[in-house]
Amino acid sequence: MRRIRQTAPMIGQAWTGRHVILLHCTSDNQLLHLYKSYHAPIEPPRDNCAETLSQLLSIGYRIQAITALSPNHLQYFLVLE
Repeated sequence: MRRIRQTAPMIGQAWTGRHVILLHCTSDNQLLHLYKSYHAPIEPPRDNCAETLSQLLSIGYRIQAITALSPNHLQYFLVLE
């Protein structure tokens, strides 16, 4: 009987290039929307905006800009290179 040897998946970056995320939050820390480039690596977003930001920063994203879209609506622009 012939056995096929399977190898364990390799750990590493599965993406190349630059990826962007737009994170829309309320001023009281609630996540409204998350928009991302097609192949951007991401973990499931949380209802808590600070927790979602924490996850994205731990993956390697960097905050490029923070914009107030209205008095109660903030947009975070994050980039992963």
